Amino acid sequence: MVDWNLAVATATRFVRPGPDVSRDEARDVVSELRRHARASEEHVRSFTRMIPHGTVPRDTPVLIVDRPGWVRANVAGFRELLKPLLDKMQERRSGTPGGSVLGAVGGKVTGVELGMLLSFLASRVLGQYETFAPASRELPAGDPAQPGGEGGGRLLLVAPNIVHVERELDVDPHDFRLWVCLHEETHRTQFTGVPWLKDHLEGEIQSFLAETDVDPMTVLERFREAAQSLAGARPEGEAEEGGRSIVELVQTPAQREILGRLTAVMSLLEGHADYVMDGVGPEVVPSVSEIREKFQQRRARGASRLDQALRKLLGLDAKLRQYRDGERFVRAVVDEVGMAGFNRVWTSPNTLPTKAEIAKPADWVARVHRKAES
Repeated sequence: MVDWNLAVATATRFVRPGPDVSRDEARDVVSELRRHARASEEHVRSFTRMIPHGTVPRDTPVLIVDRPGWVRANVAGFRELLKPLLDKMQERRSGTPGGSVLGAVGGKVTGVELGMLLSFLASRVLGQYETFAPASRELPAGDPAQPGGEGGGRLLLVAPNIVHVERELDVDPHDFRLWVCLHEETHRTQFTGVPWLKDHLEGEIQSFLAETDVDPMTVLERFREAAQSLAGARPEGEAEEGGRSIVELVQTPAQREILGRLTAVMSLLEGHADYVMDGVGPEVVPSVSEIREKFQQRRARGASRLDQALRKLLGLDAKLRQYRDGERFVRAVVDEVGMAGFNRVWTSPNTLPTKAEIAKPADWVARVHRKAES
């Protein structure tokens, strides 16, 4: 269904080259990022008061990669996460005449499409915590009893992108590298400190995928309708879609409901990471105010018109809103009930904020705190 090798080859071929750095400079950047990632652990845990459950080894994987390395890592993650859906589609297609031929051709088409998407994203991501990373040489199978379960998770930092942005913003490179590490380390602390979070998130994603209609004609029809809507050529009498992404437009009603819950969780995780990186910042990142101001201006400014169109089409604008809305939620709750009160959000899936509560933090406080006190 997906030619994964072709996806990697396509992305690697079309990804933009990184900034010019000497061999010695590249070695220094990698070494400094490793040091900052290690130092960030204690900074984040002290600020958030989140303690990992079980024993988390000090040599928890931190991978410093280039753009092709980021592509390979994400293809491996996609392959792992999408396996149940692709197996389901393969089983259905194998029972149709010519299914194997269609699968081979379709797999190559999908592989190229995925590769082009990843080539676009590979020059933009500074780092990520790979929650669903499969076991590899860099990441052993792990202990199922420990946080993250079998396979665990790993921290990924994309060195050329970090160097590119720090140069573009003209900020202190050492401060900027630590600032980025604080954000990504917060994500790792979220998952090692909240043992049920990975399974909950994976369950929601698998529920979303299970709702996918595997009938090719139905999927094609949805894409046709999505393309019409995005092009403004919607059928007469049909409502305006309001600039939604193609990802949203091809969803079923059940998937939209699940996506609402996922959006709330992702807004919480991203906003919490932004809040922490700025909260820790003044003590360990002297130029944090300058970095944040310039970084926000860069986000708001965007890039070329083509770049902006692609971001909207792929739903990346929604991710930027997650950072902003989630950070406002965390800040408002901490101001109201303190860090310990905020940390009740990690008690269970029932204490996670809803999408509506992300926009109205007082409603979450009333539901989780006021009810518990009454």
